[in-house]
Amino acid sequence: MQRRSPAAASASASPGAVAAAAAAMAPGVGGVEPAVALDQVPRWSDPDQRFHSPSSPTAAGSGAPASSFLSFADPLDAAAGGGGHGACRFPVDPEVNSRIYLWRGHPWNLEVDAVVNSTNESLDEAHSSPGLHAAAGPELAEECATLGGCRTGMAKMTNAYDLPARKVIHTVGPKYAVKYHTAAESALSHCYRSCLELLVENGLESIAMGCIYTEAKNYPREPAAHVAIRTVRRFLEKQKDKITAVVFCTISSTDTEIYKRLLPLYFPRDKQEEEMASLKLPADVGDENGEPIIDERKIRIKTLPAEAANSKYAVPVPADIPLSGSGLTRRRNSKLDSYLDPSFMSIIKDPDLRRKEQWEKSAQAKKGFNFAKLLGFGDLGGPALSAAEEYSLHQRYLAKANSLNLSEIAEMKIIYRGGVDSEGRPIMVVVGAHFLLRCLDLERFILYVVKEFEPLIQKPYSIVYFHSAASLQVQPDLGFMKRLQQMLGRKHQRNLQAIYVLHPTLGLRTAILALQLLVDGDVWKKVVYVDRLMQLFRYVPREQLTIPDFVFQHDLEVNGGKGIIVDPRTKHVYQRPSG
Repeated sequence: MQRRSPAAASASASPGAVAAAAAAMAPGVGGVEPAVALDQVPRWSDPDQRFHSPSSPTAAGSGAPASSFLSFADPLDAAAGGGGHGACRFPVDPEVNSRIYLWRGHPWNLEVDAVVNSTNESLDEAHSSPGLHAAAGPELAEECATLGGCRTGMAKMTNAYDLPARKVIHTVGPKYAVKYHTAAESALSHCYRSCLELLVENGLESIAMGCIYTEAKNYPREPAAHVAIRTVRRFLEKQKDKITAVVFCTISSTDTEIYKRLLPLYFPRDKQEEEMASLKLPADVGDENGEPIIDERKIRIKTLPAEAANSKYAVPVPADIPLSGSGLTRRRNSKLDSYLDPSFMSIIKDPDLRRKEQWEKSAQAKKGFNFAKLLGFGDLGGPALSAAEEYSLHQRYLAKANSLNLSEIAEMKIIYRGGVDSEGRPIMVVVGAHFLLRCLDLERFILYVVKEFEPLIQKPYSIVYFHSAASLQVQPDLGFMKRLQQMLGRKHQRNLQAIYVLHPTLGLRTAILALQLLVDGDVWKKVVYVDRLMQLFRYVPREQLTIPDFVFQHDLEVNGGKGIIVDPRTKHVYQRPSG
């Protein structure tokens, strides 16, 4: 028995009223929620979605179309390495866009042909999408018990029973771990694709899909949304004649904002959004099915060792051909190679050759004495990382940092965001005295630094370092600083404009000189030494900084309070009147 709502007949309601009604119905607690017809769900291509969306700026009076993602900073911009100004990989397609819907609420409240249930391999009720079995009735669990389970990445279909939908498609999302990121990404992509294939195979045309990834499985929400949206886009490009509607359903404001921000990247509605997407899209958007490209699975065509040279059919240049046929071939122009994104370069290079180079680097690094370590500077003898290796390292640490709760590091207040410097650049504040080496998990600290610096390093920025009283604490060695710099990557090195060091000691100046000589002269030559607070305020206005009390005290002790007055109540600093 299916539930039907009287509201289903009110197709004449305005899109704004429909969106408001939809938001009011999402998601309810207790009782039976009324069914919602598909024509009541906001369509992605509707003008109402573009001009009156809470996430998009109002275009009143301007006549310019407002994009729902232009006002957001894309957190994957660094991971993106974007597509540049080349051809857009997801061009405007009105037919595809007309089949996409975004709904805040549970999928099973919608009158569609099929709804998706994210479950486990046993298809049991306890691990299914919350509320689905209660809405569908006990018959759903009974039918699930007869299916013999379901493997991760696959999907199975049952009847929907008391739901407004006709069918339920059950799929099993992957458990996420950073070291198995590619495998999890492939499995998640296959989940969405399997659901869509089942829909088409059974002659159904509309589907409502919630977020298959769950917090219990630790999949980072934004990377998972990229996989979901791009997989659906690629499927619709080939099967749009067989599918009338794909509804992305979200039950939290976080997921809703993520989808509003990412949908224009894969489903641009005009040339303006298409151009923005070419800049914002991640470098890796998968193959023609939306699945990640794995270089070890590519077919490598090379000449035969013996007779190839004399054969007129010999292949003159080795080429790497992906199984997907998307056509990344080896470039001959080294100048062009230097402009390619590191993630693409890692795909182009032969994986066997890359491993050999890594072994040679490691073997070379182990030869001879590590004089830097012998002198107490730490491990500086490791092999230098290529751009692709740094990019991969940064992405793995960023993905891991986003999946962990690092609140205990945040509470130590070692690093935190400040305002802007006198040039309008954002600043990151580092408090040396709070760096308690004996009480700190350095691995988790690095993860926290990578996560906190990620929004800053996309554009020019500065660092303010308070060394006040920090000489009393044990400081990290140069090897740790080199590793941290590698984690932050080349964008950090390029966009960092200045490091303002307050109250430097002779030991710190010596350490920074060693960093200039042994680690990276380009970065550490940007250090600006500042002896007094009033001098620092020439570079960073006082109101743009949150300064610990002991920094004021240290400044008074070191400089004798010459020329300044500190208000003990507000901590504001004033110039002492002359005379």
